Amino acid sequence: MADRVTVIGWDGSPLTPAATSALSAATLVAGAAHHLALPEVPAGAERIRLGSVSLAARRIAGHRGSAVVLADGDPGFFGVVRTLRAPEHGLEVEVVPAVSAAAGAFARAGMPWDDARIVVAHPRTLRRAVNVCRAHAKVAVLTSPGAGPAELALLLEGVHRTFVICEELGSDREQVTVLTSENAVDHAWRDPNVVIVLGGGPASEGDGWLAGPTPGYPSAPRGWALPDREYGAGLGPGESTDLRAAQLARLGPRVGDLVWDIGCGSGALSAEAARFGAAVIAVDADAEACSRTQSAARRFGVQVQVVRGRAPHVLESLPEPDVVRVGGGGAAVVEACADRRPERIVTHAATRYEAEAVGAALSAGGYDVECALLQSVDLDTSAWSERERSVVFLLSGRRKERSL
Repeated sequence: MADRVTVIGWDGSPLTPAATSALSAATLVAGAAHHLALPEVPAGAERIRLGSVSLAARRIAGHRGSAVVLADGDPGFFGVVRTLRAPEHGLEVEVVPAVSAAAGAFARAGMPWDDARIVVAHPRTLRRAVNVCRAHAKVAVLTSPGAGPAELALLLEGVHRTFVICEELGSDREQVTVLTSENAVDHAWRDPNVVIVLGGGPASEGDGWLAGPTPGYPSAPRGWALPDREYGAGLGPGESTDLRAAQLARLGPRVGDLVWDIGCGSGALSAEAARFGAAVIAVDADAEACSRTQSAARRFGVQVQVVRGRAPHVLESLPEPDVVRVGGGGAAVVEACADRRPERIVTHAATRYEAEAVGAALSAGGYDVECALLQSVDLDTSAWSERERSVVFLLSGRRKERSL
């Protein structure tokens, strides 16, 4: 096992005395090509081109001597430290940090970043990174080959954002470019780069004690499945507070998800799903419903993309959903949603006949189906008398896992 493993972050500035000392004593150095070309790397040291960090960790574990791993930015921030410290490698790691790529990008842009989301985009995580950019007004994307500014812009089609693209930070070729997302597709961008994605509304400024965005804070009311009065007008059929709470519980929207809310009505469920940090596309054929949904999003300080059109036809051009709530359209719309293979589909029916038809559509689409008959009674607490009663079938489908 290596006698000593030092991870050195490099942001383009001269190495610190501690980093220089560790590097001069190294008998093995791992890093990218531009790291291994640094004049401080000892001529006699074994050199490993860093591709798979796990493979490099196994090589280091079997090395006799002092090892150094060079990495861009802060290696403890979405960096190599997590992999090197994995128990199976048995390595004791010392870290010499540097300015992270995210911090460097926001500094170049002259912007605060305590209220930003930070995401990593690889080809396998690109769609989820894009969903975060849909849902939040300030996001830094640490990109990779195949998941860079152009790919981000392509998947954001129809959603206007401003890109601040920082290429090769800390090098002689450093460049910062500001342009709209639709124009980022027409350029070839140099790696490594960081993209700050801005827009969709005012960024959350927080109140100076908690890092990260806080949608609607502190103006948003506390709680979920809020009553009618929070939306400025009465809710429509199938939008009762208790039904909405049950639907949200079964959908489980989270950061990185894309939620379809089909037949969005007042926008109550759309706004509350967005408050969980998910990206939301709200669909309705009615212009008034679309307007109310946009108002609800503004009221709670969240991002919701509203699409006017009639399902199922309008769904063909929408990006792939993770979870879907069907507020109207019945079995035909549920069938169209099941064809897109979201993890969960939630809807409701007023009669048993409708519930059976929707359940059959979910089952035929490859979903495990659950149904509950929900009855809620609204009481006037001044007299403890019944004010309103509603009965509805709540249906939810969970995608069956395909056998390997």
